[in-house]
This record gives sequence, structure tokens and C-alpha cells, in this order.
Amino acid sequence: MSNILHNATIDTLLERRSIRKFKPKPLPDDVIETLETVAQHAASSQFLNDWSAIRITEPAIKKRLAEIAGQPYVATAPLLYVFVLDEHRNAAIAARKGVEVASDAFTLNGSYRYTQAQNDAVLALHAMETAAYSLGLGCVILGSLLNDVSALIDLLNLPEYTYPVLGLAIGKPDQEPTIKPRMPRNMQFFENEYPSSDEALLSGLDEFDAEVHKYYDLRNTERPVDAFSDQIAANATDDSVNAKAVAVQAKRQGFRLER
Repeated sequence: MSNILHNATIDTLLERRSIRKFKPKPLPDDVIETLETVAQHAASSQFLNDWSAIRITEPAIKKRLAEIAGQPYVATAPLLYVFVLDEHRNAAIAARKGVEVASDAFTLNGSYRYTQAQNDAVLALHAMETAAYSLGLGCVILGSLLNDVSALIDLLNLPEYTYPVLGLAIGKPDQEPTIKPRMPRNMQFFENEYPSSDEALLSGLDEFDAEVHKYYDLRNTERPVDAFSDQIAANATDDSVNAKAVAVQAKRQGFRLER
């Protein structure tokens, strides 16, 4: 029997699921203001506020984002954001205060700040997503927008020291997908140290494989999906990932030193 405690916040998080079909009704301004303000209240490393979010309202840009993502529903989202790690604004602030941004002493363009800014962008996005669910809305996080980073950067006119992180589509749900099963807690939460053997680490995997396979079979009977461990194995040798990694590494150099 589960010992999980319940309240409105916990239940909102436990019932989270990705929504990919939205009712066409636009969201009111007070909802948008609320969601954006909540995102601003997420934790920020060293209070650098080193992220931004671009709200996409132009249908032609939505259409192009859907093409980049390979997901037509992106173009139909009533509310659509692209979250960006953003040290460009801080570089401009520092330059105004007399910091020589082009010097070797400038540190906002390094890999450490890149990672921290990326973390901050994700935290802000998750805060917005949770708030949206609490208001009865649905969301889907769009890592697929990074399928073509160069095209995304050009489309959004992203300047030096910025980089796209994730997209978020929000709207009133027009579907009710079932909640995906979650990995056994003992496979993701450890006490004091990482498990010393893979046998201990993977305890419960067979049962989880069966549960995931059943979930996908029930969701789409015409297109069976492999068990969880088979999905992991397939992704572990995906050539397209290597190609994307090369492109991403090229664009990450200095966040975006070339234009």
C-alpha cells in the first residue's frame, strides 16, 4: 500500500502527463501573466537570471517550429514558448559596468555558466509547466525543437551567448492520455552511495519492462512498442544522435560566437 501524502500540489505533479492535442481556444492574458510570473520565481544560480523565454505568437513561426520538430501539433498550441539560456543580457549589463567582454577574464561565456544557465532555464520551464497543470491546462515539453539547432537559432534571431534549451506548448487539453508508468523508486533513489553492482542497480527492471510494454500496447494496439530496456538499447546506438551531437557542439562553442 502506498504511503504517499496528498495535497493539491502533490496531486498536480503525480497526475502530470504530456498533452499533444489542444482545444483551439486562446488563453486569457491573466493566465499568461500568471504562468510567466511563476517561471520567474524559480530558483536561479547565483541570482544571475540567466535565462529568457520567447513567446511565439506568429503563425508562420509556429509552423516553422512544427517543421523543425517534426510534430504538427506544435503549430496548433494556443501558447508556445522557447526557453533559452541567456548570458547575452548579463554580458550587456557587465559591459555597461565597464567589464571587457572580449577579454580572457570574461567568464560568462564558459562551460560552467553554460551548464548553470541551462539548469536555470529548465527549472523555470518546469515551474511554468506545473503552474499550467494546476490551472487545468495541459503541456508538452519540446526537446524536438533541437532537431535543427542552427535553423532554430536563426529563426529566433538568438544573439551571442544564448542557446535554445527546450520548448513548451500549453493549452486546454483535448485528450486524456493515461499516465505513463514510472521506474521503481529503488532504481532511481539510492542511499549514501551509488549501487555497487549492476545486479542491485537493475533490481525490478523485468517487472518495469512488462509494465511499460503493457502501457504502450493498451495505448496503441496497432503499433506495439518495445519494453523499456529495449528502447534504451535502441537509443544507445542511434546514429542520428551522433550527428546531432556534432552540430550541437559546434554551436555551443562560446554559446554562439559566430553570427
